[in-house]
Formats: sequence, structure tokens, C-alpha cells
Amino acid sequence: MKLTVIGCTGSMSGPASAASSYLVQATGADEAGEELIYSVVLDLGPGAMGQMLRYLDPADLDALVISHCHADHMVDMVGMHVYRRWRPTGALGPVLTVGPGELLHRLNGVDGTPETETYATEFDFRTAVPGESFQVGPMTITPYAALHPVEAYGYRIEGPSEQVGPDGRRRQVSLAFTGDTDLCESICEMADGVDLLLAEAAFVEGRDTVRGMHLTGKRAGQLAAGTAGKAPRRPVGQLVLTHIQPWTEHRIPLRNAALAYEGPLEAATAGATWEI
Repeated sequence: MKLTVIGCTGSMSGPASAASSYLVQATGADEAGEELIYSVVLDLGPGAMGQMLRYLDPADLDALVISHCHADHMVDMVGMHVYRRWRPTGALGPVLTVGPGELLHRLNGVDGTPETETYATEFDFRTAVPGESFQVGPMTITPYAALHPVEAYGYRIEGPSEQVGPDGRRRQVSLAFTGDTDLCESICEMADGVDLLLAEAAFVEGRDTVRGMHLTGKRAGQLAAGTAGKAPRRPVGQLVLTHIQPWTEHRIPLRNAALAYEGPLEAATAGATWEI
């Protein structure tokens, strides 16, 4: 699988990046045995729709997966709706769209449309259910309940590696995306032993004291190390911090994460990619 950062700034778009949005792609075979690249976009915050066009033609999007309905994670669905319905060369049709049960209602609100507008020609809405996996090509995606003031989910994605092994096969790899969350058992379960953990770190130790909303770099590091839950879990292969607000220097959450996690550690930047 390959991860590309479309946008990673927390709570808003920033001077160097759109808000939260991530492209996950994997190679798999269709029914005829032909290899295809399958593409999933996680979240679509402010500025993300335009930046997504740098990496992906919306006609090639296989699924849109939304962590929660705060505007900084889903507001550019309005742009996706416009692109899919009104493209001059023809409408694109509905794309699988998984997220909170209130997602359609929230989209009506940000777009200023009545409840009679269902966007059925652009989005095939499905409500995320914790523990109930769904398939997108070769990728298995499982929602996990997050700890945030609104209905929110993290997602674990399992699929084939980018590299083909000596036997001509791709090994199974895993990626987990926290969405917005504080530490909780379900998110610890989600992160258990994944090859790459994409974890938000919106809060700073000693500065942001409200709980039940966001991770700090240190808490993200504990999650990655497998020491955050009630029972020890396997550490992750690498940790990527994201959702850092424009007023926070990346070095601060990175330094705090390193207090708890000794593995490979980076901060997300727009356009960055990881091959798993």
C-alpha cells in the first residue's frame, strides 16, 4: 500500500497544506486477473479537493472514508459533489462513502441544501460500524470508535505491500489512521502492531489540558509503542504525526512522541508519501 498526504494541517487549512486528507492506494487484480490500482481517500477537509486533483482523477476514486463530521475533515465534500455531478464530460456517478451516520445531514448543512437533496448521484453513503470491515479492491478497512466530542472513527486498513517479494507475491501490510481522538481502548486495539500509524497530535503537553478530544505527541507515541491501553500491545513499525495546527512547530509534538516511542518517527507534510 502507498500513503500520500493530500493535506495534514489541523483544525483548518494552513500556509503550507490543506486540512486533513490522505490518499491510500493498493494494487490488486480485477475479476479478469488484470492488475489495477485501487484508491481510497481518508477525510476531505478545507482545501483538500483541489490538492487531491494533483494526485488522483476523481474518476479513479474507489472510496471516500470520513472519520467524523467536523468541518476540517469533510467540508470539501461539497467540491467533490460539484465535480462528480457537473463535470462537462459527464457525471462520474456515486462513489462508496463511509462515515458517521450524520454525514449526509452534515453535508446538507455545509452546502446549504434542503434534506430533500440526498446526493445519491455522487455518494453511496454507508454508515461506519465499529468492527464491521468492508472491502475496497484488495484493501480491508475496519472502523474503530474514536474518543472525540462527536461520533468519530479511526480506520485500520490491511492490504498488499507495494513491493513484490522474491516469490512474486505481495505480503500483507497494515496502516491505521486515528482521525481525531484521545486515547481509548478501541483506538489502542486499532493500532496494535500496524506497519504505519498515522496519528493526530493536535494538542501539546502542558498547553492543552482538555481530555477526550485530541492526542498530544506524547500520547501518540504511547499509542505507537503499545503502552497506552489497559494491556500491552505490539508496537507499530513507524509513526507519522499529523493534524498539527499552524501555530504549533512540528518539532514540539515530535520531541514529545520520542519520549514514548523509539521507532521511526516523522511529521506529515503535504505531498509526502510512504510505501508500506
